[in-house]
Amino acid sequence: MVADDDRALRERLAALEAEVRADADAQRARKQAAMDKMRAQQQEQVELRRRQADIHGTQKRLPAARKQARDEDDGDDDAASSTSDLGGALELAHRANRVRNELAKPPKQGDKSWLKSGVASALFGPVGWLYAGSWREAVPASVAYLLLGTLAWKILPMLLLWPVLMIGLPLSGIAGVVYALQYNKKGSRQRLFKKDPAKQLKSGGREV
Repeated sequence: MVADDDRALRERLAALEAEVRADADAQRARKQAAMDKMRAQQQEQVELRRRQADIHGTQKRLPAARKQARDEDDGDDDAASSTSDLGGALELAHRANRVRNELAKPPKQGDKSWLKSGVASALFGPVGWLYAGSWREAVPASVAYLLLGTLAWKILPMLLLWPVLMIGLPLSGIAGVVYALQYNKKGSRQRLFKKDPAKQLKSGGREV
């Protein structure tokens, strides 16, 4: 009877010990899980702070990078503009030199005087184009100039006509010089406005 009681007591103690051990293991597991979760949260916070710092640093660097890019673009534009201006100046100088050479050529037999053409065109407007200009341009321009000039002379005061004449007559004189140079170069009257390459090709480059 005593042996049975001892055995039952040992079994009860063993069961209690197993229960305590299981409860302790469960507590350790819960504690380990809580610690792992805390470490994960801390790691996430550290990662979040690092990303925020990277974003903040990037935002700080962007204006400087954009400014540098703008400065580089401005430098490229300035260089391109300087190159373009230099090319335009050289082209203008080349054209001016070519015109000067044309003006310096001694007149040949049958040439038109560019001086007479320029002076006549500057004094009388498109009427002076009749000296060396294309008939298709000089005649209609002269008729329109005389009609409009007469009408404007009767309607408008001289104070309003004078600025127009101060601008228009010098331009007309330049056109007269160009007409004479083109005539001497081609040997015939040449058009300056609304040239038709197909018609010029059919007529062998001659314009009237």
